[in-house]
Amino acid sequence: MSDREPLRRRVPGPAGPARPGTGQRPGPGARPVRRPGPPRPGAPKAIRLGSPRPRLRLIGVALTLVLLAFVVRLFQVQAVDAGTYAAKAEQNRYVGQVLAAERGEITDRSGVALATSEDAYDITADPTMFTPDELGIADGPEQAAALLAPILGQDQDELVEKLRPENKALRYVKLASRQTPQVWKQIKDLKSALAKKAENDESAANVLAGVLSVPTSKRVYPNNELAAGILGWVNAEGRGGGGIELQLDKRLAGKDGKIRYAQSGGRLVPTAGSAETPAVPGSDIELTIDRDIQWAAQNAISRQVKESAADRGYVIVQDTRTGEVLAMANAPGFDPNNLSEAAPETLGNAAVQDAFEPGSTAKVLSMAAVLEENAATPTTHVVVPNRLHRGDRLFKDDVDHPTWYLTLNGVLAKSSNIGTILATGQLGKTQAQANKVLYDYLRKFGFGSHTGLGFPGETKGILAPPDTWSTSQQYTIPFGQGVSINAMQAASVYSTIANGGVRIEPTLVRGSTGPDGRFTPAPEPEKTRVVSEKTAKTLARMLESVVDDEEGTGTKARIPGYRVAGKTGTANRVDPATGKYHGYTSSFAGFAPADKPRVTVYCVIQNATEGSYFGGQICGPVYKQVMEFALKTLQVPPTGAEPANLPVTFKP
Repeated sequence: MSDREPLRRRVPGPAGPARPGTGQRPGPGARPVRRPGPPRPGAPKAIRLGSPRPRLRLIGVALTLVLLAFVVRLFQVQAVDAGTYAAKAEQNRYVGQVLAAERGEITDRSGVALATSEDAYDITADPTMFTPDELGIADGPEQAAALLAPILGQDQDELVEKLRPENKALRYVKLASRQTPQVWKQIKDLKSALAKKAENDESAANVLAGVLSVPTSKRVYPNNELAAGILGWVNAEGRGGGGIELQLDKRLAGKDGKIRYAQSGGRLVPTAGSAETPAVPGSDIELTIDRDIQWAAQNAISRQVKESAADRGYVIVQDTRTGEVLAMANAPGFDPNNLSEAAPETLGNAAVQDAFEPGSTAKVLSMAAVLEENAATPTTHVVVPNRLHRGDRLFKDDVDHPTWYLTLNGVLAKSSNIGTILATGQLGKTQAQANKVLYDYLRKFGFGSHTGLGFPGETKGILAPPDTWSTSQQYTIPFGQGVSINAMQAASVYSTIANGGVRIEPTLVRGSTGPDGRFTPAPEPEKTRVVSEKTAKTLARMLESVVDDEEGTGTKARIPGYRVAGKTGTANRVDPATGKYHGYTSSFAGFAPADKPRVTVYCVIQNATEGSYFGGQICGPVYKQVMEFALKTLQVPPTGAEPANLPVTFKP
């Protein structure tokens, strides 16, 4: 009790009514209960809260619907459409890449590489990494193209088109194929420099970040033009474009592999796993060609074509015992390492793709038919006038002459057209019968048929059936005009005679070595007897007179110490541009040693325009040079036997 408040004594009053809620009843002396009055102005109104249960129910329903939607969608993604979405994810995440198979080598018969492959790179790019969103600049493709164009040697605008394709989702383009490691190193160095600059300068962009590489290989020809006509070339897609590269492309190419890996931002994700199918390397092909003999042949024909200002020329060297082609040279040639500088007309292999009239080198077939049919012998007398009227034409020899009194051997040695017409006229009782007999022998020797090489673009030549021969063809075909062949066919004729009358299909491939290291020899070539061994030996002795006898036309082909059999040819040439006769086809064919043949050489020069155009004069020296080299390379010794010395003329 406070000191300030005096003690008051409560006097009990009358009891009043008890206060509500107190449990007291009013009694005497109680205060009257105050009744509530009207609310005072400005006093806040009392707020009565509603029940929360409806709101909670509404929220619960809404949450249930949302969760149900998520559950349904999750079920659809993970169960119903799981495969579809997984495939889409893999498509965006995983990248497939071809693993190029290593192309097989092409070697000569000694294993010396003529065509091989070196490491290279395909330069590629991911166009999505050159967009403004990715680089932060609008001209990313232009800047990248400006840097790449001089390195790749390509047009800048073309590179821009590749880096900004119409398909905005495209993630792979090839900018350049089969570039050297040095080219890719230049690009990598630029990328590194740009990346370093971008790290130090936020405003700089690495415009080469999206440039990538794919390891591959590049075809290389170590000997440049050597044997290019045989080898062919490989195109930008890595496939054979000509020659052996095309003919045996499947065996050389092998089988490409595949690799599939996860990537992010153009980079491999090592932890995501990958699937790889290894590439299977191609087989190595061993040719029958001898690189050294090929070089000698190519060098000789190139020099003579240049000196004669000729359109072109070719030389074939063949092993007479096996049919293997030891050399097949063309001039002018091309460098398969640099096709962009090659003249279109030099591509290919003219030795098997050109069809031409052989001229007098084909007279050996006429003589073979005459001897085999016993229509005459080497010493049979043939009186050869200066002119001979047959059909609607007057025939002559290459030079005017008084009446010649020649043996059949002399007709071949002096290459008389008139004497050949007279001799082949004895093949039948009528000219039509004689034509049929001669035609059959031409076919047996391979005229009008593919040689068996299977070389791309090889021509069969032109040999019409005998019942369609014109009046002039009946008499010109015996001396090699009015019929067309390729150089391989002609060489095969002389190899057939050298091989005792048995024709062996020429071959360019000795065998192949597969990825397992096993060598598989090529199938044995087909052999066909064309004339008897007696006839073949007689022809060989007659062909010696062409070279050894002073009356012969092939004296420039003589090789000291060796017996040489050969035949010259000088034919009117059909100009392929006009289809009319223009210029000459000059040739020389033969084999050595004549009495024990080992090598056949056939030389052709088309349209010589400077100096002599006679086959004996311009092809004889080529034959001699190539034959001498081949005999020494193969270590073929002289036989030491004396030549046959068959008579060329007779006294009437």
